[in-house]
Amino acid sequence: MAAPGGAWRSLLLLLLGLMHGASAVFVVKNGNGTACIMANFSATFLMNYDTKNGSQNVTFDLPSNAEVLNSSSCGKENTSDPILMIAFGGGHTLTLNFTRNVTRYRVQLMSFVYNLSDTHIFPNASSTGTKTVEFITDIKADIDKKYRCVSGTQVHMNNVTVTLHDATIQAYLSNNSFSKGETRCEQDGPSPTTAPPHPSPSPPPPESPSVDKYNVSDVNGTCLLASMGLQLNVTYEKKDNTTVIRVFNINPNKTSANGSCSAHLVTLDIRSEDGTALRLQFGMNATSSRFFLQGIHMNTTLPDARAPTFRAGNDSLRVLQATVGNSYKCNAEERVHVTEAFSVNIFKVWVQAFKVEGDKFGSVEECLLDENSMLIPIAVGGALAGLVLIVLIAYLIGRKRSHAGYQTI
Repeated sequence: MAAPGGAWRSLLLLLLGLMHGASAVFVVKNGNGTACIMANFSATFLMNYDTKNGSQNVTFDLPSNAEVLNSSSCGKENTSDPILMIAFGGGHTLTLNFTRNVTRYRVQLMSFVYNLSDTHIFPNASSTGTKTVEFITDIKADIDKKYRCVSGTQVHMNNVTVTLHDATIQAYLSNNSFSKGETRCEQDGPSPTTAPPHPSPSPPPPESPSVDKYNVSDVNGTCLLASMGLQLNVTYEKKDNTTVIRVFNINPNKTSANGSCSAHLVTLDIRSEDGTALRLQFGMNATSSRFFLQGIHMNTTLPDARAPTFRAGNDSLRVLQATVGNSYKCNAEERVHVTEAFSVNIFKVWVQAFKVEGDKFGSVEECLLDENSMLIPIAVGGALAGLVLIVLIAYLIGRKRSHAGYQTI
């Protein structure tokens, strides 16, 4: 009866494959054959694209045969920075651009070039050719230490979300291999080996923000209907030269909101009692008839900062998008990177811009994060049902063979 044991092994491999693809090691070397960048991770891509029948969501993994391109580089001091370029499939490229200062290095920019002509990943795409998305990241580590993140590291790039699983990344290598020391990502929590001897106390992160409802209207009716919780992340330098990250929630009970409507831009302005001003601007692509959050601007005062007045903004975002007339909904927390020093966490968002009928949300287009979270329990349930069937068949076969071993006297 060897079949059940084999079935368990098959099930285990199946369940592991459902989570994400196999990890791979990517190495960039200089002209002398010395490694300057090493990365070990698996990656999952969640994105949507336009088809002839409307918007289509797709999820795929970085394949095990992905390769480092020759255009990857160790960079040149004071001239260019290291860059890791990974190619796979029918013309897709994931790029990590590194930069450093005296004490730390980081993936300053992650970009993804995808080829809509690849019908294996993008069947029935309404257009062909390559498109590029990019965004800054939170991937950073101390010099001569590796970046380590067992939890998923997510980077949102317009219509694409890249999740790096079980990631180990290091640039500016000094000994041709990963360093023993490591800097852990925020998701994993602090690492005992990297904690400073006398860490300064920091306040605990706030709880998830309260969800508030927003409505922007003019004489022509409602142009924005939204329900969401907002949390702001600000990185700044204090007067004592230490760099801190302050996380605070937008409290609906201590804010006022208004906005404006136009044919191609919808604006929501939120102001707190402490003077913090947050502006969200929604744009529209007339060709694809889709709306999206395209701009976030924030202005606040940080009394303990070296420069108390903090301003940040970005008008080239492309998140929270759905077809005009429909609504965008996401129960999962979404983190929008605005600048290197400012990001916004959006909780339980439900939003519709431009065309709102009767002050009610239209048909829902769920976010990729919510759809992906549903795939795992469904797949696991299917795998367990398959396992029960395999064990039952193996049992019946074994029983039949044992009976066949006896002869009637």
